[in-house]
Amino acid sequence: MNAQSINRRKLVIANWKMHGDISSNQHLLQAVIHGLSDYQQADYVICPPNPYLFQARELLSNTKIAWGGQNVNQHDKGAFTGAVAAHMLTDLGCTYVLLGHSERRVLFNETNLTAAARFDASVKSGLTPVLCVGETLAEHEAGLTEVIVASQMDAVMATLNDQSFAAAMQVNMVFAYEPVWAVGTGKTATPEQAQAVHAFIRHRIAMRNSEAAGHVRIVYGGSIKADNAKKLFSMPDVDGGLVGGASLSADEFIAICKAAN
Repeated sequence: MNAQSINRRKLVIANWKMHGDISSNQHLLQAVIHGLSDYQQADYVICPPNPYLFQARELLSNTKIAWGGQNVNQHDKGAFTGAVAAHMLTDLGCTYVLLGHSERRVLFNETNLTAAARFDASVKSGLTPVLCVGETLAEHEAGLTEVIVASQMDAVMATLNDQSFAAAMQVNMVFAYEPVWAVGTGKTATPEQAQAVHAFIRHRIAMRNSEAAGHVRIVYGGSIKADNAKKLFSMPDVDGGLVGGASLSADEFIAICKAAN
């Protein structure tokens, strides 16, 4: 079976990063809920800062929009001030969690190994992990994109035995290609560049399980906006988007989600 021939449902994830307050969150969420009511042919997730997950649950519970965490700790409990365990996210109704985001790697010194441990903890708790992979500008210009992406993927894949890989498939694991040089910079990989890396990621998964590779969703993140979303989403291996700054504007985010339909 050709992995590209499978009709994978598009997925659009909003990463609010460290933005928001109770009042503005309410206006944004209500606008998004209303704006997406007619677009039911894709899946949507909102990832607000942890303090606002309860608010997200209250407003999104009776909608088709899911909510998730921006990060999680690999430990179930303990003396880890400021950390959040996977079961705490599921307690708040989260079904998704971002892992290995470039900002966590660069600013908070998270590594491939800790991403692998958090991936495992997420799957065991029933969360859908969204593993972020991508290269810096220097790595991109040095032609190391595939080397870097492979190393980030392999750190996780190497920890998965057949049983845990099956469990990851059961919770519909997601990969997000986010070229670091395009995150928050206004630069965007061309649709063809994104497609090439997404195809590489899918091939890498196929090396482990060819059937799974056809079903895993691979989304693009990196200055995605309404004016480039449609072309990006038209690529055969681009299954949606991980949206940063544009997700803070209801109109912009709704337009991106519309492109996914």
